[in-house]
Amino acid sequence: MAPTLSKFVTKRNVAGAVSISLLYWLLRMRRNSKTTRISVHSEVQYVVGEKSPQKSKARVDAVFFRQLRHILSIVIPGLFSAEVGFLCLIALALISRSLCDLWLIHTSTYIENAIVNGDRKLFISKLIVFITAMPVISLVNNILKYSIGEMKLRLRTRLTQYLYDQYLKGFTYYKMSNLDSRISNADQLLTTDVDKFCDTVTDLYSNISKPLLDIVIYVYRLTTQLGGKTPSLLLAYLIIAGWFLTYLRRPTGRMTVTEQKLEGEFRYINSRLITNSEEVAFYQGNQREKLILLASFEKLTSHLRKFLEFRVGMGIMDNIVAKYIATVVGFYSVSIPFFAVGHPLLAGCGKVERFRHYYESGRMMVKLAEAIGRLVLSGRDMTRLAGFTARVTDLIKVLKDLGEGHYVRTMVGNTGSVCNGIDEGLISSRKQLSMPLIPGSGRIIFQDNIIRFDKVPLVTPNGDVLVDELTFEVRSGINVLVCGPNGCGKSSLFRVLGELWPLFGGTLTKPPRGKLFYIPQRPYMTLGTLRDQVIYPHTREEALHRGQTDDDLASHLERVKLSYLLSREGGWDAIADWIDVLSGGEKQRIAMARLFYHQPQFAILDECTSAVSVDVEGSMYQYCREVGITLFTVSHRRSLWKHHEYYLQMDGRGSVQFKPIDTDTEEFGS
Repeated sequence: MAPTLSKFVTKRNVAGAVSISLLYWLLRMRRNSKTTRISVHSEVQYVVGEKSPQKSKARVDAVFFRQLRHILSIVIPGLFSAEVGFLCLIALALISRSLCDLWLIHTSTYIENAIVNGDRKLFISKLIVFITAMPVISLVNNILKYSIGEMKLRLRTRLTQYLYDQYLKGFTYYKMSNLDSRISNADQLLTTDVDKFCDTVTDLYSNISKPLLDIVIYVYRLTTQLGGKTPSLLLAYLIIAGWFLTYLRRPTGRMTVTEQKLEGEFRYINSRLITNSEEVAFYQGNQREKLILLASFEKLTSHLRKFLEFRVGMGIMDNIVAKYIATVVGFYSVSIPFFAVGHPLLAGCGKVERFRHYYESGRMMVKLAEAIGRLVLSGRDMTRLAGFTARVTDLIKVLKDLGEGHYVRTMVGNTGSVCNGIDEGLISSRKQLSMPLIPGSGRIIFQDNIIRFDKVPLVTPNGDVLVDELTFEVRSGINVLVCGPNGCGKSSLFRVLGELWPLFGGTLTKPPRGKLFYIPQRPYMTLGTLRDQVIYPHTREEALHRGQTDDDLASHLERVKLSYLLSREGGWDAIADWIDVLSGGEKQRIAMARLFYHQPQFAILDECTSAVSVDVEGSMYQYCREVGITLFTVSHRRSLWKHHEYYLQMDGRGSVQFKPIDTDTEEFGS
């Protein structure tokens, strides 16, 4: 590059050489950004073999405007919505502000003209008018600030409510993190990206509307005073400069998308360490976790530094093109009528009058040039908005797909080929199946007091076939003990039964949702009062509607030998960090009290009494039988055999036995 540019570097054109070098560097960065690929997943790599998932492009084009229109239809639901009202209020405030600017130019010109001519009377009268108008102008400015701020809040509220409605519909939140591999940092998208999108789109609305309004007003005034040639020259420059800067800024959208992905990954790794801090501490894995965190942070800072360098370069070009050259074009444009011979506006005017015309027209020209500069620079914000729009659109699309039962998961089959979607047919990592498995191809029948698996294959989301065909039937009153080695499919069975995983074939008959309850080995403790722990996921109002009083809840605590918690913690309305306050056994017994409160037809107990004494465990199982709760139990305790009638044995190699428990059953659960 140095030999090519050296001939330009002289005393007279150093600045020109610098500009050419900067332009060359920006074009090179733009070209390199097309081929640079940044891995944004440290835990699970998408790139397998020779293929990788297609990355969404973010640029200001027809696709961007379609995506933006779709999102705006969500946040602005109708013509008579409050959001449209605030858009109109912003528009009125912008019009008022432009008229105030025009009035200030006119009034300031008279005040300065009175000072130059020594006209004290005119000076005092105009100054009083100027002071009187200041509160009105201040009110207009603050109304504009308020309406923009309120608009941002309303857009964020609408979009957040819509996304959470989709995210928390059914098991979508579970499917996104466990069945679908397209989005790995939903928390980043639902919080930071939504906030930045709403801020950017609102600011862009005001930053484009105000310059456009100013251009219309000042072009009209200048055309009537100086003719059409002056504003036409500036508008032509607007088109050329806008196209040129927009072309240079195209990488901004892609860089914004990558920045948000890396920010989400870094946040995910930090939250993962917090969630698993105890396990990491037992393994003394702090140095390993530090390496993982710093590696993620290094990827983030490396990209941010590259993005910063690009923005600095673009900032220099923005200043040169949108400010300095625009000012030169403005000076030349305003000089045209004053150097023209016999211009009708200036014919017969003296020097003082010509100076007043030049001063007023010049200030309007400066305002016009500033408006054109802001409009050109708004392309930068629009390119950044394209990045946030692409991110939010991806989230909306994935939520819609998951709600319709469509999943996309990148994985590798036994042939080494990459499968970019489990709905295209799964290849088992254990054996080759004669027919492809299609998620959702099975049938679910809802029926009270029965659970029946009829030729249902047990398949993980990764395509591992645990059981080719699972067939058994359990009616209310028949407790079943599920046993087998780790990885044999016990948890997978319950995930299919709970509709967390799709059904790949066969027919599943089960009670409706709400009549099947699941208690894991590590019970979930919610945020809230002690009462909330027992009635979760119900609220207090729902509990009262079901006829459950605090005395009823206290009887449930008594059955699990936890009545002392009421006095120890300070009553039902006590609020604490229950995950840390309660011991492991207390949390498991709270979960059993929760089961007694709900009294479902069937309950799945997944090693949920491992920290409970045998005598308390026996009394809880006996109460379940008394109130008609049929149990599926995963446990290795021999003391539980007497509470069950059948056992479901899985050997981990695809074989399943469903037999009654009798006195001749030996080596049971081994």
